Amino acid sequence: MIVRHWMTTRVVTTAKEASVQDALKLMKRHSIRHLPVVQSDGTLDGWVTDADLRSVLIASMLEDLRVEDVMVRQPITVRPDDSLETAARLALENRIGGLPVVDDSKIVGVITVVDMLSAFISMLGLMQSSSRLDVKLVGPKQSLDSVTRLLQKQGAEIISVCHVRPTDAQEAVYSFRLKKCSMEPIIGSLKEEGIEVVSAEV
Repeated sequence: MIVRHWMTTRVVTTAKEASVQDALKLMKRHSIRHLPVVQSDGTLDGWVTDADLRSVLIASMLEDLRVEDVMVRQPITVRPDDSLETAARLALENRIGGLPVVDDSKIVGVITVVDMLSAFISMLGLMQSSSRLDVKLVGPKQSLDSVTRLLQKQGAEIISVCHVRPTDAQEAVYSFRLKKCSMEPIIGSLKEEGIEVVSAEV
């Protein structure tokens, strides 16, 4: 998955000359929490959040504060064809709620943590009618491939597979999201093969 497919392209922007109050009003009107600060040609000048603006709101009533006084001048950015995983990692590492998307220094979109979460939920099939199966694989004879073949033999349709390694476990745990199905025969077949079923959810 790439940023282009999940970013917001109808970007609300502001100029660095805008007042703090006007920028906050713009955010409120469009129900957003981030504003790219751009030049007239769309070149990205900076990035400002509602938290940044609110932190100086009282001061802005006493003196002439502009967006340029508050904005991040060299914000962390991503490109449209960067992977969504890259964007998510940058957001997590820097503890930020969104990223401007730029192409040749011009703003082309915004991607937020909510956009990324929606993408990963969609990828994992969490919004579909589905079943979940978590299995623990131990030793060389138990593999992801063997579990996949067994599931297919049982007629299960796999939506997604995630590798989960709990901090207190050495063995690999795989979480399968399946199209909603009866789990009992699947669990029985897995146990016959000596594969530990950690949990299951219909």
